[in-house]
Amino acid sequence: MLFTHQKKRRKKFKRFIIILLGLYAMIGSALYFFQEKILFLPTTLQQDYQYSFNYPFEELFLKTEKDAIINALHFKVDNPKGVILYFHGNAGDLSRWGNITEYFVKKNYDVLVMDYRTYGKSTGKLSEAAMYNDAKYCYDYLLGHYPETEITLYGRSLGTGIASYLASKNSPQQLILETPYYSILDVAKHRFPVFPVKQLLRYHFPTYQYLIDAKCPITIIHGTEDAVVPYTSGKKLSELNIEKLDFITVEGGGHNNLIEFDAYHKAIKNVLK
Repeated sequence: MLFTHQKKRRKKFKRFIIILLGLYAMIGSALYFFQEKILFLPTTLQQDYQYSFNYPFEELFLKTEKDAIINALHFKVDNPKGVILYFHGNAGDLSRWGNITEYFVKKNYDVLVMDYRTYGKSTGKLSEAAMYNDAKYCYDYLLGHYPETEITLYGRSLGTGIASYLASKNSPQQLILETPYYSILDVAKHRFPVFPVKQLLRYHFPTYQYLIDAKCPITIIHGTEDAVVPYTSGKKLSELNIEKLDFITVEGGGHNNLIEFDAYHKAIKNVLK
C-alpha cells in the first residue's frame, strides 16, 4: 500500500512539473511572438481626421521610406525661443500627444512631434531600426528650418531611447528625458525575472549606450512611484560616467502624472530658459 501511495504521489508531482513547464514555455513564447503588442499600444486615425489644437500648427506627411509615411505636427509660434523635437510614449496618437506638447508651445517654443509607424495616420512596418530612421528624418527636416543649436530633443517613456539615439548621432542644444529606461531589456528583466528575456527580445533601445556618446547637456526627470518604468531603471542612467547630466527626482511622481508636480515644472523652467 505504501509503495502504491508513493507511486501516485510521484505521478502527481511529475504531472505538476509538466504543467508548470508547459505554462512557462507558453508564456515565454507569448513574450517572444507578441512582444510588439506588449510594447506598442497604438491607436489609429482615419486619414481624413482633422486635428484641433489651441495653437497654430502645420500637419506634415513625411515619406521616410518607399513604403512608409510619417504623420507629424509642427507647432509654430512668433519669435520662438527654439524648437523641440518630441518623441512620445508607447500609447495613443497625435490627437492626444499634440495636446500634451502644447505645454511647450505655451512656453514659446516651436514643437515637432511625430507618430511612429502604425500609430495615428502613420504607415509602414514597425521595427527598432525604422523608428531610428524616421526620427533621423524628422531631425534632418528641422535642420532645414532651424540652426542645430536651437534644437532640443525631448523623449518621454518609449521615446526616450529614440531621442537618446539622435543625441548620440548629432549635436542638438540639449536632451530632455522624461521617465526614461536604462534599456528595454532592463525593464523586461524587472517585469519578467524568471524568463530569458535577453534571448527573447527583438527590441532593445539601449538608452545607456547612446547617452555615453551624447555630447550635449542631458536632463532626466523621473518619479519615485513610476509603476511602468521603475525609478531604479532611470536612476541607473545618472550613474553613467557623463559629465553634463542632471538627474531630477520627482518624489511621489508616477509614470503619467509628472506634470502635476511642482518639481517637474521647475525642472522644465530651468532647462527651457
